[in-house]
Amino acid sequence: MSIIYLILVIAWIVGMWKMFEKAGRAGWTALIPFYNLWVLNEIGGKPWWWFICYFIPIINIICYFLLSVSVAEKFGRTFIYGVAIFFLPFIFYPILGFGDARYSG
Repeated sequence: MSIIYLILVIAWIVGMWKMFEKAGRAGWTALIPFYNLWVLNEIGGKPWWWFICYFIPIINIICYFLLSVSVAEKFGRTFIYGVAIFFLPFIFYPILGFGDARYSG
């Protein structure tokens, strides 16, 4: 089970790295906890104070869901793709990063 988890985490990180690069940010920022969320928040076009909301229980789930949808829309994807990013980021971040999506931030 640990190997499967490790593979999923690596896929998530690599996908975020490539997505960050497509958005004009440094890819290595995907490796730094909390800072990667800050950068993702900027990519999604959310205000700075949303970052504080990610530390409030229940509110953080709602905000991360809305951020996932916003990131998908910034890359020209649909609402459903944003929902998919929320539930399966280890699959859909790599698709976003390595696919033909273009950032329109």
